[in-house]
Amino acid sequence: MASKVISGKEVATHNTRESCWIIVHGKAYDVTDFLDDHPGGSKIILKYAGKDATAEYDPIHPPDAITTHLPPEKHLGSVDPETVLKVEVEVTDQEKARQERVANRPPLSEILNLHDFEAIARAIMPEKAWAYYSSAAEDEITNRENHAAYHRIWWRPRILRDVTNVDFSTKILGHPSKMPLYITATALGKLGHPDGELNLTRAAAKHGVIQMIPTLASCAFDELVDNAQPGQVQFLQLYVNKDREITKKFVQHAEKRGIKALFITVDAPQLGRREKDMRQKFDAEDPAEVTENKQSDKVDRSQGAARAISSFIDPGLDWKDMPWFQSITKMPLILKGVQCWEDALIAYDKGLAGVVLSNHGGRQLDFSRSGIEVLVEVVRELKKRRGLSFPNEKFQLFVDGGVRRANDVLKAIALGATAVGVGRPFLYAFSSYGFEGTDHALNILHDEFEMNMRLVGARTIKEIVPEMVDASSIHAHTVAVPGDRLYDSNYESMQHARLREVKSKM
Repeated sequence: MASKVISGKEVATHNTRESCWIIVHGKAYDVTDFLDDHPGGSKIILKYAGKDATAEYDPIHPPDAITTHLPPEKHLGSVDPETVLKVEVEVTDQEKARQERVANRPPLSEILNLHDFEAIARAIMPEKAWAYYSSAAEDEITNRENHAAYHRIWWRPRILRDVTNVDFSTKILGHPSKMPLYITATALGKLGHPDGELNLTRAAAKHGVIQMIPTLASCAFDELVDNAQPGQVQFLQLYVNKDREITKKFVQHAEKRGIKALFITVDAPQLGRREKDMRQKFDAEDPAEVTENKQSDKVDRSQGAARAISSFIDPGLDWKDMPWFQSITKMPLILKGVQCWEDALIAYDKGLAGVVLSNHGGRQLDFSRSGIEVLVEVVRELKKRRGLSFPNEKFQLFVDGGVRRANDVLKAIALGATAVGVGRPFLYAFSSYGFEGTDHALNILHDEFEMNMRLVGARTIKEIVPEMVDASSIHAHTVAVPGDRLYDSNYESMQHARLREVKSKM
């Protein structure tokens, strides 16, 4: 990378399609050749041509995205901050209305459950941010099924047990957690709040739970590790790069920084069609620089914010790669995104530490089954074929997707899970109220755990056993149960394509 200092005035002269420079974090980059390939379209880049694009760049890109994807010769050097052309930010009427809604948020004392955070987030988040967080694959059947599946599991509570004191702490991969859940990996935290995933790091420390750091965090990996408290346990979620050397370097760096387990995402060889997110990209056409040069058909804007950050993921990841991972790290390896007992069995036979039974929050293959349903068959088949009982310290089962109550978590524990990953609810909590929101969300879950432990008649997590639940209907996808009105009221229906606004000539 060049070491010279560039004047902002020089950068400002490169403000066309033919020569497009931008500034990000005080450094100039030549993105001319990248315009047609930018997943978000060229318009947003050209808007900042010759200017500082940091404010637009930060929320939807990992910190090193631009340095990773642009060749070194396009890294032009540092820019004198006193000479940078400032971007005039126009506050639209829509944004003014949103800011008014933010000012009218209810106090946290009126937020009684995780559904409430979702309702507030939907009302106050920028539309594109909400679309990215809430979107799921195709018709979003699996997204809704993830939650509905818990409705097919019913309690068989025990009575007349002394539940004066209840303890719902546990161990996850040998590490203590004050609740049988962890904060699972979710990308682009700064879309919802300027502090992004740091809100989760701080709340996890305060409440004694484990945060799984995402590969695609808005905050830098080292920033999240540096902000952890002494002794705080963190896991890492890994998207495997096509360039294995990059993956090896990242994994070994994470291990040196003290990360305690590696969760390898295996359900995303290609992104699912997340149409709420995709539809946001059709709000504005590319500018004349693209259309007049017949470039618009070459710009893939079809995958929304998601594609912009995921082009490096290797679709060739295979079982034969597992020994390689075992050779480069001593961290426990867990496969995240297992969706049938056959693959869970292979993972066990290959000596992995566990699996997350997950469909990526319903964001990948629509009509894939919920993690809680897959859990039932995995426990049954691995007991039958390998004599395993669950929970099992040597091969741990995790579930994520659809959880909104501690009641849901305890159902998974009863059926054999070691712990449950919770993702979107914490995004909605900090998008609505920052760290205080995440803190309050964990307080709510703590209180729900305490209440539910008493009501089912369990004094410790070990007393949450399979006999306490009736899961006989878990595989029946046509069972009528009472609807969850809070969840349903938050769900935003899919939209059709619409006619563009027709302006009257009168």
